[in-house]
Amino acid sequence: METDRILIPVRAQLPLGLIPAGSTNVLAHSLHGVPHVITATLHIIMGHVQLVDVCTFSTAGKLLRFGFSAMFGFGGRTLALAEKYRWMSPNQRRDFAVVKALAKLKAEDCEISFLPFNSSDDVENNQSLSLPVDCNDQWQMIQGQFLNVSIMAIPCLCSVAPRGLAPNTRLNNGSMALIIARNTSRPEFIKHLKRYASVKNQFNFPFVETYTVEEVKVHPRNNTGGYNPEEEEDETASENCFPWNVDGDLMEVASEVHIRLHPRLISLYGGSMEEINDSKVTSNCF
Repeated sequence: METDRILIPVRAQLPLGLIPAGSTNVLAHSLHGVPHVITATLHIIMGHVQLVDVCTFSTAGKLLRFGFSAMFGFGGRTLALAEKYRWMSPNQRRDFAVVKALAKLKAEDCEISFLPFNSSDDVENNQSLSLPVDCNDQWQMIQGQFLNVSIMAIPCLCSVAPRGLAPNTRLNNGSMALIIARNTSRPEFIKHLKRYASVKNQFNFPFVETYTVEEVKVHPRNNTGGYNPEEEEDETASENCFPWNVDGDLMEVASEVHIRLHPRLISLYGGSMEEINDSKVTSNCF
């Protein structure tokens, strides 16, 4: 409970303009509908302002950073691998890291606790697993072998997922999408990944679970330490840490991570998600 008293951010009073570049592309794409500099500039000039939900990431009561989305497991490992090949172009190292991570596909033994979203204001957009009404005020817990765990406070539109990594969430609906891929075969997991680039439901697999939540705690139970991107290389200082992909940035943590949502914490220049959803997009990913 110490963390709850420490992490009380104050809403920003002035709106911020966001130009897509590097790790801000997912946020900019979700805000503007397209990752275009001119579109972002026009939203700033015309004064289109959106309140956006923000997450805090903490461990052992210490604030690690603010963010909007995170991936643990396959998503974190892929980024950790990509960071070792910075001499490649962004697209080349991304594709190379994805292939290499799939070749060494491995599930993490985790315990995941989450606080279900307790508001009925956005029920019509909620396509997550149903939870008992009397459990909405209580933490839920699941455990097992997970290939990937995603926590998204925004839709996370990007080139590899034109409808978004979390298409059922919004920029400011006060909730996060918790998406869990349990251990399965490599071919089935690849089918799941390919669905992100299509119009088909990427969550329609027996090993994929989705929840709408307010807080999440991810506790790795692997006592042998974290993931080493290159087992054949010498041990590094981060060998006992688990890699996280937070908004495209690598975050390495050795223990439990607590993700908490802060609704409408920041004001950013951008368009509405309803306008974004009306546009038709295609992708040739995978």
